[in-house]
Amino acid sequence: MLLAALSLCSMLACTKEGSYITVPTKTSDTTKTVTPPVTTPVQDSFQLRDTGITIVTLSKAVGNMKQYLQYIPAGYNEKKTYKWPIVFFLHGTGEIGNDANVLRNVGLPKVSAGKQFIIIAPQCTANWWNLDALQTFYLSMIKQYHIDSSRIYLTGLSMGGMQTWDWAIDKPAQFAAIVPISANGDTSKVKVLKNLPVWVFHNADDPTVSVWGDRLMVDALKNAGGNVKYTENATGGHDAWDKAYAMPELYTWLLAQKKP
Repeated sequence: MLLAALSLCSMLACTKEGSYITVPTKTSDTTKTVTPPVTTPVQDSFQLRDTGITIVTLSKAVGNMKQYLQYIPAGYNEKKTYKWPIVFFLHGTGEIGNDANVLRNVGLPKVSAGKQFIIIAPQCTANWWNLDALQTFYLSMIKQYHIDSSRIYLTGLSMGGMQTWDWAIDKPAQFAAIVPISANGDTSKVKVLKNLPVWVFHNADDPTVSVWGDRLMVDALKNAGGNVKYTENATGGHDAWDKAYAMPELYTWLLAQKKP
């Protein structure tokens, strides 16, 4: 039988091409290749993940980022068909370094317990965020998690709040909503965010980043017809984020926002 098969293959001039056997067939002096159809199995992108907070080291640094904090909500592994909201959180200068564990106790990760959305918080190792590197990181992250692409959010505090403004201005259609805190931005460009829901937080007595930075951004966005909310506390210094991230209504509002 084997010899017969080999003989037949020789007679037909069989050629191995990947996983196929192609058979040249002569028809009206024209040689054509007949390839049998192959069904490619669709692979499920879902991966089981540790719930809660985990520090992940990137296999290769992305710009000035080597690690990130991930928070996976309870139920993620059981709800394999559910598409989860995802929030990208950008820290301030106080968390720059090479150990992302410091992110556990600041801003959004600090209050992550029980939240029903994924949190991704990269750590910046240099003196400022790199926009191109962040975008590369973002594109990698949204492919790795089981997410709702219409509910991707961005927030950040201080340096991270400034980058929240800048990143959203650079990619105004990428996020469903943003929450910059204790920051400032470019008022000449903010009009591109007129269709993006924005909630801004700042303290009036901020000695580090003047409250006028966010006030001017909010005014410019309102003048452009933007959908912006603004919360300003009289006191609290530079740290407007602890109160902001402790507000249940922030998450009710945030998760209600969806990209068209």
